[in-house]
Amino acid sequence: MSIEPALLEIFACPACHAPLREDADAAELLCTSSTCGLAYPVRDGIPVLLVDEARRPA
Repeated sequence: MSIEPALLEIFACPACHAPLREDADAAELLCTSSTCGLAYPVRDGIPVLLVDEARRPA
């Protein structure tokens, strides 16, 4: 999995609007906010940016 850098620049967390960063090993986009921190799945190369689909990492 690899999200284009130009897309990562415009993606934001739907919950708190903080920037997202890629976690290629887990196939997720992670919110960079220390208060939110949701992890959004990437399925078949497509980010699923829905709060209902996100998980809160431990």
